[in-house]
Amino acid sequence: MVSNDRSRNKTITETIKLLRNKYKLKDLLKYFNISKSTYMYWQKHLNRPNKDIEIEKKILKIRKDNPNYGYRRITAMLKRLGLTTNKKKVQRLIQKLKLQVKSYSRKSRKYSSYKGTIGKIADNKIKRNFKVEKPYTQITTDTTEFKYLEKDKSGTYQIKKLYLNPYLDMYNSEILSYEISKHPTIEPIIKALDKAIEITNKAKEERIFHSDQGWAYQVKQYTSKLESNSIIQSMSRKGNCLDNSPMENFFGILKQEIYYGNKFYSYEHLKQTIEAFIKYYNEERIKEN
Repeated sequence: MVSNDRSRNKTITETIKLLRNKYKLKDLLKYFNISKSTYMYWQKHLNRPNKDIEIEKKILKIRKDNPNYGYRRITAMLKRLGLTTNKKKVQRLIQKLKLQVKSYSRKSRKYSSYKGTIGKIADNKIKRNFKVEKPYTQITTDTTEFKYLEKDKSGTYQIKKLYLNPYLDMYNSEILSYEISKHPTIEPIIKALDKAIEITNKAKEERIFHSDQGWAYQVKQYTSKLESNSIIQSMSRKGNCLDNSPMENFFGILKQEIYYGNKFYSYEHLKQTIEAFIKYYNEERIKEN
């Protein structure tokens, strides 16, 4: 209620300012039912110089060049331009400038690789303990689905699918490896797994690789890779997406910043956009603490 009153008084003060040359101030105050002290307060407030004008100009330029950038990426870009500020202030200025990126909800059901028990089901070793002290010791993975449009032989656009299979280090949320494919098959998952195993071989401590209970993580081709490299396998409980929150969080950020609200008209365009974001995410993006 207080917020609404402040907004109302600010708007009334701006209106009175426009009408001052035509009407007496006391008549305007009476008409709009606002006290003189309140009017004077807001007049003084509105006449203050805008100390954020330079940052606002930079934000407008960044958003013009990059329409899908949210406040996180804009904050990172400002830092690169020599304007160090915190993300909360950038978020506030974006709201002030009415530059919020629209949030789009999923129109289709979340991709699920669960097909029941077809192989080994491992216990949940992570147990939602996502605070990791050392890199390469707790890795998580999952598969997510994207859609794009592609013309068929008759020139009609058909909906096609793309699948991303990343491996994320819970220590710092870095994407260690990933594969992108047109089909949800075992090959890209194993290929990304091999890369993740090679990278995490640097760890002197025991390694845990976590996933949901998707079919690919149950088959011998996957589990034997972990066993032969002395890696402990961990799985989320069935139907508990919060057991894999770090990966769910990454997918949410990825899709919010580059996917929702956009259309892609080729596999390569979507693939390159995802690859560019992952590079940015790993190298430049300021992670949440």
